[in-house]
Amino acid sequence: MSLEAATTFFIAIFIFAITPGPGTFALLARALVSGAWSCLPMAVGMAVSDIVYLVLATFGLAAIAENYGGLFTVIRFVGAAYLLYLGYKMWTAKIDTDFKVNESSSDLKPKDWLAGFVQGFLISASNPKVILFYIAFLPTFIDLTALNTSDIALLSVLTLFALLAGLMLVSIGASSVRKYLKSESALKKLNRTAGSIMIAAGLFLVSRGSSA
Repeated sequence: MSLEAATTFFIAIFIFAITPGPGTFALLARALVSGAWSCLPMAVGMAVSDIVYLVLATFGLAAIAENYGGLFTVIRFVGAAYLLYLGYKMWTAKIDTDFKVNESSSDLKPKDWLAGFVQGFLISASNPKVILFYIAFLPTFIDLTALNTSDIALLSVLTLFALLAGLMLVSIGASSVRKYLKSESALKKLNRTAGSIMIAAGLFLVSRGSSA
């Protein structure tokens, strides 16, 4: 693969990462409530899910989606249900004005990493925007059927870094809002706004078909 093709791919994935969708909305909601670093496990889960789709695309993702549409539907509803649950928890969360957000990834506990990773993986795996990207858009500028093993490995690494860069940029931007909100009333509104965003993302997944 040429340097030009790799650079074009990286830019395309980065732009894709920051475009609106259930994944970015979920990150916005979590960053508003818990800070940017709490979003890292979710971002990693989303990136890994995208890499799975990238690999599947080289084997004909469109045919896989057609033959296993029921599986995509199950994943979509599981992801949507989890988003709705998290949105509800944010709406009903107790307000703590002394709450400290995670200052670095080392502050995250193993269970936080696992929960965030699974959540991110499910959101990305069930996101129609992601499926459509790898079925319809990506093959228009890269011949996926002509890739060898080293090309797929390179694209996977580029996907990981491009997605993490874009998703964490969104998270850091959203997290910066919280430090200006100190009162209980403001934090309550923030939690409910974040919860509403999470619920809206879940409803979006429910309303869309697995290949829409």
